[in-house]
Amino acid sequence: MVSREKKRASLHEKLQILRTLTHSHAVNKLSIISDASTYIKDLKQKIAALNKLEIASPQNTNISEEPLPVVRVQVLEKGFLINVFMDKTIPGLLSSILEAFDELGLTVIEARASCSSSFRLQAVGGEVINMHSSTYFQNLT
Repeated sequence: MVSREKKRASLHEKLQILRTLTHSHAVNKLSIISDASTYIKDLKQKIAALNKLEIASPQNTNISEEPLPVVRVQVLEKGFLINVFMDKTIPGLLSSILEAFDELGLTVIEARASCSSSFRLQAVGGEVINMHSSTYFQNLT
């Protein structure tokens, strides 16, 4: 019986995380999953539109040849650790990453960045706050 309760609590927590990531205001499981499906469909459409723009614009051909940063995320007991590494520095990369943290509602407690010949960022964050229901998540798994 305890195992069933743990599974139910784990499922509830994961649904709430999904709800947060998709900016859903739904309360029941079916609506949360439906909103997530719609969110994914919208993202796919945005990707397709961006791909069309990239193909149509010859000046952007060098962008696709740029190496992507290596990102590693580690879930801590009460927060997260994110490491980002890239062989070269790109103007605006640090600010873009920090804006993404803000959009995701991640609170960065400590960050170390180096932008000399290569780009390195190590960010330690605290608890993730679900702004819709004021619920605090201790763990993202």
